[in-house]
Amino acid sequence: MKRLAWLTDIHLNFLRHAGLKAFFASLPEADAFAITGDIGEAHDVAGHLRAFADRAPVYFVLGNHDFYRGSIAGVRAEIRESCREVANLHWMPDAGVVPFTETTCLVGHDGWGDGRLGDYHRSDVMLNDFKLIEEFGGFWESKDERLAKLHALGDEAAAHFRAFLPDALSRFRHVIVLTHVPPFREACWHEGKVSDDNWLPFFSCKAVGDALVEAAAAAPDRQMSVLCGHTHGSGEAQILPNLRVLTGGAVYGKPRVQRVLEVE
Repeated sequence: MKRLAWLTDIHLNFLRHAGLKAFFASLPEADAFAITGDIGEAHDVAGHLRAFADRAPVYFVLGNHDFYRGSIAGVRAEIRESCREVANLHWMPDAGVVPFTETTCLVGHDGWGDGRLGDYHRSDVMLNDFKLIEEFGGFWESKDERLAKLHALGDEAAAHFRAFLPDALSRFRHVIVLTHVPPFREACWHEGKVSDDNWLPFFSCKAVGDALVEAAAAAPDRQMSVLCGHTHGSGEAQILPNLRVLTGGAVYGKPRVQRVLEVE
């Protein structure tokens, strides 16, 4: 049995030095950490990850906030360099299928709200993503231009899962999926209920959900557990008999461990 401590949406950029010190001192003993994004912002996410890696191996994906005041390409390049330099750091899009125990493995990708669920064109939501991440064009970008970028980011994540899940499910009885954005409407928990059509385009990644359903349906004798966050609302959703999603809750300035999973 191994212990996997799961965290999500910890937003460590909201803490000062004393708060960071107290947070890291409070972490439980675990064989590894699984972090499903929104760790900090572009300038500090790599440093926070290195602090986790001083304690145990870290398997992580990035969230939209991790690119704030920077670029997706730039942060990814810095994260790859950090993973090359620190043996305990494992960014899941590059890690592929990661054996965790003899029967359980990890597979993951950042994901992104891909605009395919809810009512994107009628939504009045304007995320800070579109102002604070270089790849987006801010207020001057048309909704159609922005949607094309959201589709591309969601499709990138879905392609990753289609590439790696069949192998993972053929070799392991249980696959733990790490992703930032909930991949199903039913998993988009916010303030105790599922998000409405105004927010769903940005709170869900349908492309990833489709890929997960395909993989789970093709391997009904295997189990898949999805860990995600992004919405700051906690909840569970049973999508198929062998496909369960846990969405982590969060409060800015109060990072915490969601669960310590006992993995056989």
